[in-house]
Amino acid sequence: MARILVVDDSLAAGRQLERLLVEQGSHDVIHHARNGAEAVKQFVADAPELVMMDIVMPVMDGLQALRAILGRDAGARVIMVSSVGGVGEKVNEALRLGARAVVSKPFEAEEVLATVERVLAEES
Repeated sequence: MARILVVDDSLAAGRQLERLLVEQGSHDVIHHARNGAEAVKQFVADAPELVMMDIVMPVMDGLQALRAILGRDAGARVIMVSSVGGVGEKVNEALRLGARAVVSKPFEAEEVLATVERVLAEES
């Protein structure tokens, strides 16, 4: 069972993503962080196999948190979560920094689950 850290300042979006992952049956959402600073702290504490992280968040955004996580573990698997519109450059920057993939809100269950399985199958 893959241990996943979900990071999103929207409680509704985080719960929707968690429900998609848990209902699939082979994933365990170990924590739901509400910003990038919490994400980095939980990543260090829990060493999840995968992080699914929103790009735009308060306190520390997803790009800053991505840099911090990959600075601690260059092999970390991080999927960025993006709202449609206005963040295209940030999506490209996340991929350049080392994010493994990007999924869009609103979530399409098949896309999310296929992306999670593909990234989990990659070398860490």
